[in-house]
Amino acid sequence: MNIENAKSQMRKGMLEYCVLLLLKHRPSYASDIIQQLKNAELLVVEGTLYPLLTRLKNDGLLQYEWQESTQGPPRKYYALSKEGEQFLEGLDTAWNELDNTINYLKNITPQLLEVKSEK
Repeated sequence: MNIENAKSQMRKGMLEYCVLLLLKHRPSYASDIIQQLKNAELLVVEGTLYPLLTRLKNDGLLQYEWQESTQGPPRKYYALSKEGEQFLEGLDTAWNELDNTINYLKNITPQLLEVKSEK
């Protein structure tokens, strides 16, 4: 098994959640989203991000508005819609459940396995 492939699949699965978390804090344009993800050590290229943003917008989770830029053409700023905020709350719950499961499994001891299997 290639660990890099496994890591790539895990990142792909988390990307939507990470983008929504960023947009929860403030509207952003694509290049800013890419930079913030890079700052969080999640490397994403435009060819991956733009289709995701389009899909999230088409699903009603994002909205956008054009804003003038002092450094070139207007920029499309994405923000969470009301549906996006509700969806993010659901993802937060799912993430917390997964986090609890992973932490439990990482910290399980042989004694816990014996106790659980006897029930």
